[in-house]
Amino acid sequence: MSTFTSTLPDDLLQSLAEKSKHLSLPKNKIIEQALRLYIEQLNKAEYIQSYKAMVKDTDIMVLAEEGMDYYCREIAGE
Repeated sequence: MSTFTSTLPDDLLQSLAEKSKHLSLPKNKIIEQALRLYIEQLNKAEYIQSYKAMVKDTDIMVLAEEGMDYYCREIAGE
């Protein structure tokens, strides 16, 4: 595991220390979980944006429609 050093605002460090004590968790574990959740949210937002961009792409829409048509024929046994 790598070591990471950073500076944070005093009020944030104070809140972190209080939560760490209240939850009986090390500060690094709280930071790790918070960072994982934040990165997950960023990835979700990026995923949503990519789908919004695809809606405007007519080539992608044609491919999706053809794929759905094929899928419907397959499940209908045609």
